[in-house]
Amino acid sequence: MTCNCDYILPTAAGWQSHYDNCRPHWEMTNGKPCPKNEDRTIRLQNPHLAALECDVLYHLGLDTKNYDLPAMFGDVKFVCMGGTKLRMRELARYLGEVLQTPTDLVNITKHSHRYAMYKVGPVLCVNHGIGIPSLTIVLEEVIKLLHYARARDPVIIRVGTSGGLGIPAGSVVISAGAFNGTLEQVYDIPVMGKVRKLPAVFDRRLNQELQSLVPDDAEYRTFCGITMAANEFYRGQARLDGPFCDYTAADKMAFLSRLVSLGVRNIEMEATAFAAITHEAGMRATDVCVTYLDRLKGDQVTPSAETLASWQKRPMEVIGKYIKKYCELKLKK
Repeated sequence: MTCNCDYILPTAAGWQSHYDNCRPHWEMTNGKPCPKNEDRTIRLQNPHLAALECDVLYHLGLDTKNYDLPAMFGDVKFVCMGGTKLRMRELARYLGEVLQTPTDLVNITKHSHRYAMYKVGPVLCVNHGIGIPSLTIVLEEVIKLLHYARARDPVIIRVGTSGGLGIPAGSVVISAGAFNGTLEQVYDIPVMGKVRKLPAVFDRRLNQELQSLVPDDAEYRTFCGITMAANEFYRGQARLDGPFCDYTAADKMAFLSRLVSLGVRNIEMEATAFAAITHEAGMRATDVCVTYLDRLKGDQVTPSAETLASWQKRPMEVIGKYIKKYCELKLKK
């Protein structure tokens, strides 16, 4: 079986030669068929969907009967996801400028009253709320949407904020993988009374491509490392400033130092589920976050609103350069 990678950037020295969802690479690594069709569209792994006359994507306010999903989304190559509606609107506006693509920033999912989704050329910008439960709802419906739209080999990138570990505040972290709260590189999902552990891994080649576009003279540093995804903001992240705390400051520092020794560079609340679900779907994905603080130095976010707003643009800049490169190399041929 031959490689079917849809390369975004030409291979450079030291890079992975294939994306993780290259069909022969996937099947050799995972020991099962790649959930990607020959034409690079997504093959859903749920036989029950074939019995549905109409699949209602309830949380997106869309369905397969009343909307022409291939016409609306068939050209989507990138999906950018982030926590807040405002941040995704700002990202859509920014990408419109980068790609020189006019957009009126219409919220496609406004009828659902739950999430916001904007389309700019080959890019969807979708907010996912805070935490894994909110993320998984919209992420799984977006995957079905891309399947029904027959989008070819889409790339999904989470754009977020986080707390850093031993790195300067304002740094950008590109996730190499994700740990859960018990420091396993898995997403734990209870299914019918039993816990399944899904591997939480991101595409290595995609990370290498993204990191290559950060200029050496950037005003911020970029790191590639493990991300810890917590299920809770305070105790789940070993903070001392929550309403409850039954451990000492020394306990906190010992735990955070252990994370650093394991290669963890930041903490947020979505990475394990995001990595595991996109990997299970056979999709290229990664998590690109700015850090608001160094957790080894404190727990509270103290920079000004203006500073935080400027830092939020840093992951957008990295992703914008990447998507622009794709459009230059692929769409203008």
